[in-house]
Amino acid sequence: MLDQKLKKRAIHRAKIIRGQMDGLIKAIEKEIYCPRLLEQSLSIQRSLKSLDAYMLENHLRTHVKHQMRDRGQDERAVKELVKIYTLANK
Repeated sequence: MLDQKLKKRAIHRAKIIRGQMDGLIKAIEKEIYCPRLLEQSLSIQRSLKSLDAYMLENHLRTHVKHQMRDRGQDERAVKELVKIYTLANK
């Protein structure tokens, strides 16, 4: 379940990223100077990290909050967060 405020922010961020990707594709097709392409790519990566933060915040505020209260689910919450942390740091 998504917090509606965070959902709205995440959708907005995802649409911005989609626009950035479309712009990058067009720039590649036009063979824009490589450093400019890299700047656009890095900007998209920063935007994705921002989207990740929204989704993680939602997960912590909703699912993890409830999982930590439930003895059977607390271990699952810890494993999920460790997996996310590991993926983020590779």
